[in-house]
Parts: sequence; structure tokens; C-alpha cells
Amino acid sequence: MSALHRPDSSEYAEYYARYVAQVPDGDILQILRDQLGDTLALLQSVPEARETYRYAEGKWSLREVVGHVVDSERVFGYRALHMVREPGIQLPAMAQDAWVSASRADARTLDDLCGEWAAVRRANLHFFATLNEEEGARTGVASGFQFSVRSFPWIIAGHELWHRYLLRRDYLAEAG
Repeated sequence: MSALHRPDSSEYAEYYARYVAQVPDGDILQILRDQLGDTLALLQSVPEARETYRYAEGKWSLREVVGHVVDSERVFGYRALHMVREPGIQLPAMAQDAWVSASRADARTLDDLCGEWAAVRRANLHFFATLNEEEGARTGVASGFQFSVRSFPWIIAGHELWHRYLLRRDYLAEAG
């Protein structure tokens, strides 16, 4: 069982409560492992013609959503690493729309984006598995809010669940 138990709501910015709340109780490392297979299976079922689909004008394409998940997971993992190594650190925000625009995700295949995401997830899993209780309790500031290290794997899991839901609802529902 992981030393990274479910964080209290005081351990992350209120904005992330919607993500953490979606994650079932249990071993967060196992949840993250299971998600890897579940989400890859969903993404591998996407027809190539649907990869650049946008459900409305001004919305991200399916590839851009996956690129956003990759970038977000990388940033959350980086924040956790920084806070473990340098408690009390203050880290900048991630302007998600600007990052998506700069990502060039639409110029990449969904398969390539999935490969990158799987590599980032595996690296984060390895890192989180090495942490003990004391390291998980360390804190720092990101986007102007205090976070505990242990909150990040839960945020990562919930963020992925949220976007998996949106992919099914907004991008894949009418694709059959």
C-alpha cells in the first residue's frame, strides 16, 4: 500500500477538489496503474478520422485534449518532485490554453501522444512509489496555492478521469 494516502481538502487548491473527489478510495499507485491500461484502451479505439475532431468551434481537438493530459501530468509530477526536493518552493502556473496552442498536438498522431503519456505516467509511478509519509506531507506553492506532495497523484488520477469522461461524452459519443 502506498504511503500517499488520500489528501485532505486543505492540501490542494479548491479548484482540484472536483478531480480528487472522482478518485475511488484505495492504493493510489494501483489506481494510476489501472488507469494507464483503461485510458490507453479507450484511446486506441478512436478512429483515425476522429483524432482531430472538435465538438464545437474554439474547442480543443481530441489530440489536443490528450496533449493537455500529457502536459498536465508532467507538470503535476514536476511540482511533486520539486516540493520533495525543495519544500516550500513557489512554482508558476500553467496557462493551459496557451500550452495547448503551443503544443502542436494536432500535428502528431494519437498513437504518438499515447506513447508519450504512457512514458510520463510510468515515470511518475516510479517516482511516487519511492516516497514515504514524510515526503508525501511536504508542501510548496504552485499557481499561488499551497499543495502537499501527496495531493499530486490524486490530482493526476482525477484529472485523467475527468478528461476520459469528456472524451466519451463530447468526442466519441456520436462516433459510435
